[in-house]
Amino acid sequence: MNLFRPYDTGEPRRDARGRLIGIDRYQDVLGRNWKRFLLTGLVTLAGCLPLAAGIAYAILSSSILVLLPVSLAGGAIAGPFLACLYDNILRALRDAPGSWSANFRRAFAQNWRASLLPGALTGLFVGSAAFAGMLFFAWSTAVPSALTILIYLFSCLIFFVLSTLYWPQLVLFDQRGIVRLLNALLFTIKNFWATLSVCLLQLVWWLLMVLFAPWTLILLPLVAVWFDLFVALFLLYDRLDAAFGIEASLAAAFPDQVPRRDC
Repeated sequence: MNLFRPYDTGEPRRDARGRLIGIDRYQDVLGRNWKRFLLTGLVTLAGCLPLAAGIAYAILSSSILVLLPVSLAGGAIAGPFLACLYDNILRALRDAPGSWSANFRRAFAQNWRASLLPGALTGLFVGSAAFAGMLFFAWSTAVPSALTILIYLFSCLIFFVLSTLYWPQLVLFDQRGIVRLLNALLFTIKNFWATLSVCLLQLVWWLLMVLFAPWTLILLPLVAVWFDLFVALFLLYDRLDAAFGIEASLAAAFPDQVPRRDC
């Protein structure tokens, strides 16, 4: 899947582990794993259908009383699939072996319980953001103020920061939720500009998906669920590995998941 550019002529650059670096690494990982990403994205979309249907019904009925339970329930259903999406991308970034089906089943079995509550809270935020967006920008007869728009966008940005840093810890380590949140806070403080940049990219991506709907719905099954997340985790992966010792911890606990060195 060469959407971007061919390799430069000459020997590509590699790091001390023998891995390609920069745009070459990006293209290499994407080229080897795009089918896995596409399959995982489609399954994740299917897992999010109850959430989307519930939010749509709540918006059409203009009922917050409907929105709250359907967002929580739909998010809890979507949670295990979101965990599998993060797990799949992180496996690709560390060159973990195994077939897509085996890794997906393993990720689902390992993470479905732990992902129910984060999934429910994710669903609640997504539902609330969608409902608030309709309230401010569609149903209201007055143009929302600049401050209202900024607060709305800032809350979405905070959501992306938490999601991008919380879910990788959930699928990689057995920790309490409060520890994951604290780790996310400390990581953000230490890597502020990098974290802010990748989360702004995700925010812009989804703003474009919403603003240019329904035309962007054509892209939804292909790239919308996984591509922005892959780019974000790709840009942050070295920092995440340095902060959490991802590959060293997994190599010690699961020798069968030791990254391949033939990449």
